[in-house]
Amino acid sequence: MNIIWLCITSALTFTSVCSDEMTEIINIRVFPAETQSIAGVIQVTSLNDLNQPQYAFNASEARRICLFLGLSIATKAQVERALSRGLETCRFGWIDEHFVVIPRIQALANCGQNQTGLVPWRASVTRKFDVFCFNESDAAEQLKDETTDSPLSSRYSSGNPQSPTLATNSTLTENSTASSSRLPSSYSTPYNVDIAEQPARIVGSAQGSSGGKAVLITCTCGLLLTAIIIFAYLKLRRHCSLSSDTEKPEE
Repeated sequence: MNIIWLCITSALTFTSVCSDEMTEIINIRVFPAETQSIAGVIQVTSLNDLNQPQYAFNASEARRICLFLGLSIATKAQVERALSRGLETCRFGWIDEHFVVIPRIQALANCGQNQTGLVPWRASVTRKFDVFCFNESDAAEQLKDETTDSPLSSRYSSGNPQSPTLATNSTLTENSTASSSRLPSSYSTPYNVDIAEQPARIVGSAQGSSGGKAVLITCTCGLLLTAIIIFAYLKLRRHCSLSSDTEKPEE
């Protein structure tokens, strides 16, 4: 009987863990969308129960959430490359070098202390922020597209100094700046941004991933294993009971 209760407890534990993991997937959004990264870089943000962004990852959790999404945590060089191609936010995010950054194209007094470029903050690794993740395959695909010599790119290079990539980056910059959230000019603590006015421009839609599939598979295997243990125990107990009943007449 104790074994049965142990199996039931294990099953409930697996169910609880799976529920928590799936809830995390639902409450995570990325900017821009995971399939529309800039130079392979996306910023992952956690949403609270009111569907508003909140800083939720310390340095180690930030790395795990990128792995959970099937990505790697972005390096400083990768975020700088994305910045040069139009990535601009107003929220701190962890990078691989264990400090947080804000990529800024235009100076804003209440965002990044009116600085431009990759604005760093060497905060404690236990502090919670967003995280910048890197999609290597997406970055390679974008690089391949940029190096392809097409009639469109030739037309822009000969007749217009502004290339399609720069034009796209300009649009991204305008949208990101217009929707950038506000930080106090002296930001001693992170500021959780209210996205009620333009939520679509700040974060992308919730993303499913190989990480979510892995959690589902793990939970399913755990529940299946628990069921097998219970079935085996009941069968063994029945076999022992039948053996006991058979031996009694012989005595």
